[in-house]
Amino acid sequence: MHSRFRSSLGATALGAITLLATSAIALAQDAAAPAAPPPPAISAGDTAWMLTSSVLVLAMLVPGLALFYAGMVRKKNALAILMQCTFAAGILSVIWCVVAYSLAFTEGNPFFGGFSKVMLAGIAPDTPAPLAPTIPEFVYVMFQMTFGIITPVIALGGPADRMKFSSAMIFLSLWLIFVYAPIAHMVWGPGGYLAGAGVLDFAGGTVVHINSAIAGLVAALVIGKRKGYGTEQMAPHNLALTMIGGSLLWVGWFGFNVGSVLSAGASTGITMINTHLATAAALVSWTLVEWIFKGKPSLLGAVSGAIAGLVAITPACGFVSVNGAFIIGIAAGIVCYWGVTGFKHMFGYDDALDVWGVHGLGGILGAILTGVYAVQAVGGTGKSGLLDGNPGQVLLQVEGVAMTLAWSGIVSLIILLLIKYTIGLRVSEAEEAEGLDLALHGETFHD
Repeated sequence: MHSRFRSSLGATALGAITLLATSAIALAQDAAAPAAPPPPAISAGDTAWMLTSSVLVLAMLVPGLALFYAGMVRKKNALAILMQCTFAAGILSVIWCVVAYSLAFTEGNPFFGGFSKVMLAGIAPDTPAPLAPTIPEFVYVMFQMTFGIITPVIALGGPADRMKFSSAMIFLSLWLIFVYAPIAHMVWGPGGYLAGAGVLDFAGGTVVHINSAIAGLVAALVIGKRKGYGTEQMAPHNLALTMIGGSLLWVGWFGFNVGSVLSAGASTGITMINTHLATAAALVSWTLVEWIFKGKPSLLGAVSGAIAGLVAITPACGFVSVNGAFIIGIAAGIVCYWGVTGFKHMFGYDDALDVWGVHGLGGILGAILTGVYAVQAVGGTGKSGLLDGNPGQVLLQVEGVAMTLAWSGIVSLIILLLIKYTIGLRVSEAEEAEGLDLALHGETFHD
């Protein structure tokens, strides 16, 4: 009996020792293994910056772009373009919250998001944004909304002075859903086609500028030239308004580009200086080229040069060095000056406010040069271009440009033709002669 007792006691002791050893090994392994990082928490600093960025980008449309465009049209159409910008800010914001945000920024397929967040369903005040987890998703919705509402309105510069108000608003509404949302999803959304391919677009070279510019050009071609184009005086009626609007665009663009960092972190500094330097360089290069070829520097040229620089640096601002930003800015001023003079005259189209010459050619230039000047030291792992040892990035950027031109150009054309053969696109000759302010809105502009 004593033998059996001693045997049982030994087995128990052995089991206890084994258990202790196993536990000790497990604890040692746990201590050696790196601890899993905690999920990112909503940051008050990041949230404050993104709220500020959202307000800055909203100011780019109302009143920035509205004043910029209003000063460039003829006086009899100034209130009409202001009304288009103002009403569009309202109707497009509604559509964004109802359906366009979901189509752009939820899981779906490579070309469209899904319908899981229609009317912002499932988002709570403390829900972090899936694509920017240090800010609330409602803030992300608002920030992306400001992009979504200004981009379609840029296109209205092409057919300005002759498009029906009702037709313009229907066009913008459909365009937001069927053009902007898919392109935004492809470039920035989860599982997007162009993002998956490796196309770089930091803040909207393809999504905003090329996208809206080809739509504006197609609209100008479909609707036809303004009456008297090429024979009557159609100079801007108030360049002071254009300068004020352009200045608001310049300031607001820091929300546009630097806000696209989606945090208040270290990358904001270089993104900001790149944005400003490229803009300044383009302003100077445009003005100097104009001075050489026309004999006088103009205010309209200086403001247009600044916008050209802002457009071209947009896809590159968070990926390139300061040297790259400077070169992109210089090139943008020269190329976009040619775009609104030589290129436009070569093909003879009536793009009233030079959307294609500035946003189109500037956006294409910036997108492709992103593939040349992107450096991993600025953009992070995998974000390098030709000069940083990755020549294939240039071809990827060309693919992004081509995809955007094809999608936006074809779908815009379909929408425009549907409107043209139903309610019509263009005002009557009498209304165009009288001016859209009085004919469509019963108001007149007084200096």
